[in-house]
Amino acid sequence: MSPSIASATRPDRVTWRTIARLTLMVLALLFLIVPHLLYRAVGRPSPMVMAFLNAVGWIAGLRIRTTGTRLRRDVLFVSNHVSWLDILALGGAARSAFVSKAEVKTTPLVGWLADQNSTIYVQREAKRDIHSQANSLRDALARGRPVTLFPEGTTGPGDGLLPFRASLFQAIIPTPPNLRVQPVFLDYGPQASDIAWLDPESGLGNFKRLLARKRVIPLTIHYLDPLPDQAEQDRKAINEAARAAIAAEIVAASAAPRHRL
Repeated sequence: MSPSIASATRPDRVTWRTIARLTLMVLALLFLIVPHLLYRAVGRPSPMVMAFLNAVGWIAGLRIRTTGTRLRRDVLFVSNHVSWLDILALGGAARSAFVSKAEVKTTPLVGWLADQNSTIYVQREAKRDIHSQANSLRDALARGRPVTLFPEGTTGPGDGLLPFRASLFQAIIPTPPNLRVQPVFLDYGPQASDIAWLDPESGLGNFKRLLARKRVIPLTIHYLDPLPDQAEQDRKAINEAARAAIAAEIVAASAAPRHRL
């Protein structure tokens, strides 16, 4: 049994470290919200969103390094998904918006924060709405800002991949001329199984458990080579090529020496 699953059988604990980190997160929000709203009021993109995600990630214990070359715009990142920390990491480091399940929008505070980062909401089970959802993603990509898709559809163990869901890749078929698809591997190293949010642990339980950790959380973001043009002909080809690239990087990273923080 992984540490994250085992912890779900124990009562959630609120420690002084949890309280301290929550307090710092609230202070970061209060410090950045006024300039953020001023940017929004004049119709300009707000850099405060990226600053907030970076700050909250650091407070939560994230220590990020990167490999590879990150595309700056006109890119769909296709990434594995391990934890809510992934949002802080890619939102802050890559300035990415996200495709998220529709339930996030109605979650108090979390939904509002997601809206500030231009999140695209989808109802994964509503097959009749796939066309409109694909259009929403295509419109977001047309604005040039990076968008991240987690095609596993849920959080996985971090040391392997769950099956990918190909349906939303239909949004980029035919692929716009300037758009690239870049696979990304979020690598939490040996701590992945402890970081992962897996059933039956609740989201709140995982949040509290990670904030109570004593050790920092090293994360390497591997930006892999963008998919070649021939892999972008249909959604299944994109799905298979992206998954194969991330799976290969998981194997390579597991065999490489680790950097200590």
